[in-house]
Amino acid sequence: MVMQSFNTGYWELHPDIEKWSDKFYENLGYTETTSEATLDFFLTTLIHPKDIDLFRDNFISYRIHAVNFHQHIKIKDYEGKYRLFRCATNDELPTGITPEYPIIFFFEVVLPPEKAMQEDVFYYNETAQMTATGSWYVDFEKKQSYWDFETRRILEYPDEYTPSLKDSVSYYPEESKSKAATLFFDCAMEGTPFNTEIKMLTANGRVFWVRAIGKPVYSAKQNIIGIRGIFQDIDEAKRKKIKLQRSNDIIASQNSRLFNFAHIVSHNLRSHTSNLSLLVQLIEGIEDPIEKSSLIGEVKTISESLNTTIEHLNEIAMIHTNRQEQKKPVRFDDTMALVCNGIRQMIDTSHTEIHSNFDTLAMIEYIPAYLESILLNLITNAIKYKHPDRNPVVHVKTYVKDDVAYLQLSDNGIGIDLERFGDKIFGMYKTFHYHKDAVGIGLYLTKNQIEAMEGKITIESKVNVGTTFTIRF
Repeated sequence: MVMQSFNTGYWELHPDIEKWSDKFYENLGYTETTSEATLDFFLTTLIHPKDIDLFRDNFISYRIHAVNFHQHIKIKDYEGKYRLFRCATNDELPTGITPEYPIIFFFEVVLPPEKAMQEDVFYYNETAQMTATGSWYVDFEKKQSYWDFETRRILEYPDEYTPSLKDSVSYYPEESKSKAATLFFDCAMEGTPFNTEIKMLTANGRVFWVRAIGKPVYSAKQNIIGIRGIFQDIDEAKRKKIKLQRSNDIIASQNSRLFNFAHIVSHNLRSHTSNLSLLVQLIEGIEDPIEKSSLIGEVKTISESLNTTIEHLNEIAMIHTNRQEQKKPVRFDDTMALVCNGIRQMIDTSHTEIHSNFDTLAMIEYIPAYLESILLNLITNAIKYKHPDRNPVVHVKTYVKDDVAYLQLSDNGIGIDLERFGDKIFGMYKTFHYHKDAVGIGLYLTKNQIEAMEGKITIESKVNVGTTFTIRF
């Protein structure tokens, strides 16, 4: 489709100039000789004074940052009358049309003149209240902040409250302050608009989610002189989304465990039973007592392997049965002492040094057996996979970040190549080193125990340097 065939006026934004379409001139009664196709002429001569600031901000953000916009403005026609138009940008182009340059369309809107202004304020108030959307403006020149009525209502401040830029840090909870500061700084200094979801804090201490949108305000000389924005209370919808995502994660985790169960039952157990059945057939066909006796020893070996596999299955099944157990206050140093006493010989024989620091977080509500099992698996792994040229050194500590409790365990062992094995670390029966005691069940059980308590475990590792596990409770 040729751009000139559009039955409405528009501008093409070339790199250095604005090109106005014939239809734009025609709709307003101008010609190329009676007007100038420039932004300055449009702002100083044609657009209604009340619409200048917002249109200029939208125009500059669109030209520099490709931020689409929609706005109602009044434009003076050749006879001197102001007519209402709706501006729209490339996002309203028909599907399949890709213009060479950015476009701004001007669609004329016809309203009964006596209703136009009165209805604007009414509909704004109604829309703001029904959608829980507040508007705000920060004026850098006057060093003042402005809120509308809905902003004060959402943030639970009294009508007489005067917002201030220096108090803006108090409008956000601790975990959102850094993000809010970065967005505001980039918008104020670079003119980068933002559209994000972030937590805010009301005057009464309630933390809630909002959709925040902001963009720079420009002077006639195109300098940034403020920031204008809106935010909408989306707390209920956001929390439902987070809850749904958690449910999806749980389902995905359960599906993964079911897959592992199916793999063990269909592969491992079948292998054991097939071997056992074959041996029984061989024994029945052999008359020599000595040869029979040697085969019976093989039966014992297979039965022990079968029993071990069943025990692993039982351990995994019990994790999600035992999660219903009552959580209790558990001291980290008590659990650490219990684990170290249980593997004292292993620690002494390997000359392992274990350093622990639980000063930041000494206690947690947890299932004691799970915490013991987690520490036991991670510490014994650190000893098993020690570096051949140095004695094992294990550091265990707790800390709190953004009101979330963490346990971290680091070692100086042989490490794991995460580029090769990163997606298999916590898989069942996955081993990454040639160690005679490696079974590939410990980390799988540890991960399941942590996730059963709605936590998360992550790993950082470098080959020949060491490994760090971080548990988010």
